[in-house]
Amino acid sequence: MKLLDNIFWNTLTGAHARHAVGSGGARRYARGFSAIIGFADATRPDFASLSAHCEPSEQLYCDDWSGEAPADWRIVTESRMFKMVWEGTSPEVDPAPDATALGREHAAQALELAELTKPGPFALRTIELGEYFGYFAGPRLIAMAGERTHAGRWREISGVCTHPDVQGRGLANRLVRKLILRQQQRAQQPFLHVMHDNLTARALYRRLGFRDYRETVVRVVSRSGLSE
Repeated sequence: MKLLDNIFWNTLTGAHARHAVGSGGARRYARGFSAIIGFADATRPDFASLSAHCEPSEQLYCDDWSGEAPADWRIVTESRMFKMVWEGTSPEVDPAPDATALGREHAAQALELAELTKPGPFALRTIELGEYFGYFAGPRLIAMAGERTHAGRWREISGVCTHPDVQGRGLANRLVRKLILRQQQRAQQPFLHVMHDNLTARALYRRLGFRDYRETVVRVVSRSGLSE
C-alpha cells in the first residue's frame, strides 16, 4: 500500500499534477483547490521548495509529518486522523439514483455547505478533483460527497457532509455507497480520511465496510510570523 501511505504526494505528482504547484520534494494544490501539501519524504519535508508557492497568510494541511518546524514556519494546529480502507460488499444497484451530479455551477453552494459542516480542507474548486453528488432542498445544497486524491487503484471519498437541519436521514450513507459502487465499477479501491475524534463519522464508515488502516499526524502550518 505504498501509494496510499503517501497519497498526497503521489496524487500531486501523478493524477492531479495539473492542479499542483511546487518543486523539489514538495507539492501543494494550486490556489482555489484544497490547501493541502504533499512531501516526497515526510521525515525530511522540503519546506524550502514550498515557500515560494505560499502566501504569507495561508494555512496549509500536511499529513504524516511529526518533526520540528523549520525556523520560518510554524505549526498552527496538530491532530490525528485515520486512513480507512473499504473492504465491504459493493452495492448491487445505485443507492442514490436521485442525487444530483455537482459541477462548477454548484461550486459556491458546495463551499457554503463545507464551511458550515467542516468536513476537512475544502475550497471553491475542490469539486473539480473528482465526481461529486449531492441532494438539494429547493436551491439549497443539503448533503454531498465526492472524490479527492487518486493514485494507482486508490480513490479517495471526501467532502462528505450533511446540513445540520437534515442529519439522520441517511443522505450521506446513500451518497458514499453511490461513490463506492462507481469506484468499484472502475476497478478502483475506495478509501477515506477521518479525524480521530470524529466518532460519529468513524462509526458510519465502519458500518459501510471501511476499516482502520493507519493513524497519522495531521497538521495545519503556515510561514511563521507572517499570518499573525
